Amino acid sequence: MAESASAVTEELSERVRRLMARARADLAELVAIPTLADARQVDPQECLRGAQWARDAFAAAGIPRTDLVETADGSVAVVGHRPPAPGMPTVLLYSHYDIQPAGDHAAWGSDPFTLTERDGRWYGRGAADCKGNLVMHLTALRALGDDGLGGVGVRVIAEGSEEMGTGGLEQLVVERPELFAADLIIIADSGNVAAGRPTLTTSLRGNANVDVEAETLAGEVHSGMFGGPAPDALAALIAMLASLRSDNGDTTVDGLDASGVWQGAEYPEERFRGDAGVLEGVDLVGSGAIADSVWARPTATVLGIDCPPVVGSAAAMQPRASARINLRVPPGTDPVAAQDALVAHLHTHAPWGARVRVEREAVGRPFLARTDGPGYAALSDALREAFGAEVEYSGQGGAIPLCTALAEQHPEAEIALFGVEEPQCNIHAPNESVDPGEIERCALAEAMLLRRLGRG
Repeated sequence: MAESASAVTEELSERVRRLMARARADLAELVAIPTLADARQVDPQECLRGAQWARDAFAAAGIPRTDLVETADGSVAVVGHRPPAPGMPTVLLYSHYDIQPAGDHAAWGSDPFTLTERDGRWYGRGAADCKGNLVMHLTALRALGDDGLGGVGVRVIAEGSEEMGTGGLEQLVVERPELFAADLIIIADSGNVAAGRPTLTTSLRGNANVDVEAETLAGEVHSGMFGGPAPDALAALIAMLASLRSDNGDTTVDGLDASGVWQGAEYPEERFRGDAGVLEGVDLVGSGAIADSVWARPTATVLGIDCPPVVGSAAAMQPRASARINLRVPPGTDPVAAQDALVAHLHTHAPWGARVRVEREAVGRPFLARTDGPGYAALSDALREAFGAEVEYSGQGGAIPLCTALAEQHPEAEIALFGVEEPQCNIHAPNESVDPGEIERCALAEAMLLRRLGRG
């Protein structure tokens, strides 16, 4: 029996290996489509083109009932279904085809929309997050073929606006929960703690962003004539933002607990420094373990400030200034209450009676996976065999609101997060890349999982 299982694993491994050239071609085609779900920056037809590509690819890979479904935010989701045999389980395979903006193309070592190989990695916007995961799903399905799936049911969902956070797919989960019904839901929008080290993400922080504006003057005034007693809106804003952290970097939003402790795997300082690109001689901030800070505690980060740029600035005091604040909240914290606390804190800590206006963004709720089910155990076994290493369990600082929406609509389903996005991928930044070995090993694990579930 063990010999037979080993032979099956070797057979699937060889099939996946032979498919990697096609996986690279697939990823090159997808990366070339600028699927940014923001009509202010990219023609919406590009997102539609990406959705059509994914629909056709999944249909050809053995998911016959694959179609496009428009969601409430105007984006298009790719939805497919291969029904199970009687009494057999269904596995949902999720990914998203939309991307973050590429930013300044000059900051890239190659064209962000041309998949380029350098030092064994494949570079391009979306190469890892999340088009690499979409291609991983396709590779697993192709390795199995229709006969290899057996009786297992398969659903595929490829989202079109995940990076914009506009909630179209979460609303579709509520409106049409039957499209997402499954025994095991695999969210392929995560990754290993390091390449080659299989990891399941069990915890996600949510977010509660706000935009804040401070206003102090009727208009700009000469900094020499009025500077000193006249209240400077930019200085007021800086003081408000500085109040969000203590001198050592701990989050200090009034009324928000920042003492959580992570119970899972550690995040060693040396690895964190390398993953985050912390410059030599620069200290890490905050108290407690690194895993506590990134997975179990809230963090307030200033994402941007609207004020005059240095080049071209005049000798004038600013009447108003604004900033965007990203508040991440861990499982166990209500993101609405956290956002309320942040808004109140900003009003309380505004100096000099500055007028404060705060605009709230939609919140994303944190998520904690249930890890004691048979699907989770089967996926863990498949990952262990595909990677030849023990599975690790970690948190993730980012938010995936879809997980909470799925858990609410399908509480009986197991939800597992894994994928190709290890730290060196540099997702959301210039020179995003993917290790093709991660695509290969993850595809093998997924193929092994589906084959075993399909055999009953």
